[in-house]
Amino acid sequence: MRLSHLAGASLGAMVTQADLDNRFVYHAPLPGQTERYRSLRDQAKSLAEAIVAGTPESREQSLALTNLEQAIMWANAAIARNER
Repeated sequence: MRLSHLAGASLGAMVTQADLDNRFVYHAPLPGQTERYRSLRDQAKSLAEAIVAGTPESREQSLALTNLEQAIMWANAAIARNER
Protein backbone atom coordinates (compact mmCIF):
# COMPACT_ATOMS: atom_id res chain seq x y z
CA MET A 1 0.00 0.00 0.00
CA ARG A 2 1.44 3.37 -0.99
CA LEU A 3 1.18 5.99 1.72
CA SER A 4 2.93 8.87 -0.02
CA HIS A 5 -0.40 10.57 -0.68
CA LEU A 6 -1.04 10.63 3.08
CA ALA A 7 1.90 12.79 4.13
CA GLY A 8 0.92 14.44 7.38
CA ALA A 9 -2.43 12.68 7.47
CA SER A 10 -3.52 10.39 10.27
CA LEU A 11 -3.21 6.70 9.36
CA GLY A 12 -4.95 5.43 12.48
CA ALA A 13 -5.10 6.11 16.17
CA MET A 14 -2.58 8.94 16.50
CA VAL A 15 -0.24 7.58 13.79
CA THR A 16 0.86 9.96 11.08
CA GLN A 17 3.09 9.51 8.07
CA ALA A 18 5.75 11.49 9.94
CA ASP A 19 5.48 8.98 12.81
CA LEU A 20 6.02 6.07 10.44
CA ASP A 21 8.90 7.84 8.72
CA ASN A 22 10.59 8.39 12.08
CA ARG A 23 10.02 4.81 13.24
CA PHE A 24 11.40 3.12 10.15
CA VAL A 25 14.54 5.06 9.33
CA TYR A 26 18.11 4.71 10.50
CA HIS A 27 19.01 7.26 13.18
CA ALA A 28 22.75 7.84 13.15
CA PRO A 29 24.02 8.53 16.67
CA LEU A 30 24.54 12.15 17.60
CA PRO A 31 27.45 13.22 19.81
CA GLY A 32 27.02 11.81 23.30
CA GLN A 33 24.33 9.29 22.41
CA THR A 34 26.66 6.32 21.92
CA GLU A 35 27.93 6.66 25.47
CA ARG A 36 24.36 6.79 26.81
CA TYR A 37 23.39 3.69 24.81
CA ARG A 38 26.42 1.89 26.26
CA SER A 39 25.57 3.01 29.80
CA LEU A 40 22.00 1.75 29.52
CA ARG A 41 23.17 -1.58 28.07
CA ASP A 42 25.80 -2.00 30.79
CA GLN A 43 23.25 -1.36 33.53
CA ALA A 44 20.78 -3.74 31.91
CA LYS A 45 23.48 -6.42 31.63
CA SER A 46 24.18 -6.10 35.37
CA LEU A 47 20.49 -6.54 36.10
CA ALA A 48 20.31 -9.49 33.68
CA GLU A 49 23.23 -11.14 35.48
CA ALA A 50 21.44 -10.61 38.81
CA ILE A 51 18.25 -12.14 37.40
CA VAL A 52 20.13 -15.20 36.11
CA ALA A 53 22.05 -15.60 39.37
CA GLY A 54 19.05 -15.04 41.62
CA THR A 55 16.25 -16.92 39.89
CA PRO A 56 15.75 -20.51 38.76
CA GLU A 57 15.82 -21.32 35.06
CA SER A 58 12.20 -21.03 34.06
CA ARG A 59 9.73 -19.45 31.71
CA GLU A 60 9.49 -16.54 34.15
CA GLN A 61 13.26 -16.00 34.11
CA SER A 62 13.22 -16.06 30.32
CA LEU A 63 10.38 -13.53 30.24
CA ALA A 64 12.21 -11.28 32.70
CA LEU A 65 15.29 -11.29 30.46
CA THR A 66 13.25 -10.76 27.29
CA ASN A 67 11.39 -7.83 28.82
CA LEU A 68 14.65 -6.32 30.04
CA GLU A 69 15.97 -6.54 26.47
CA GLN A 70 12.81 -4.85 25.25
CA ALA A 71 13.09 -2.11 27.87
CA ILE A 72 16.64 -1.27 26.75
CA MET A 73 15.63 -1.40 23.09
CA TRP A 74 12.82 1.08 23.74
CA ALA A 75 15.01 3.28 25.92
CA ASN A 76 17.58 3.45 23.12
CA ALA A 77 14.81 4.11 20.59
CA ALA A 78 13.59 6.99 22.77
CA ILE A 79 17.02 8.56 22.51
CA ALA A 80 17.47 7.88 18.80
CA ARG A 81 14.00 8.92 17.68
CA ASN A 82 13.46 11.98 19.83
CA GLU A 83 16.78 13.79 19.93
CA ARG A 84 17.64 15.57 16.72
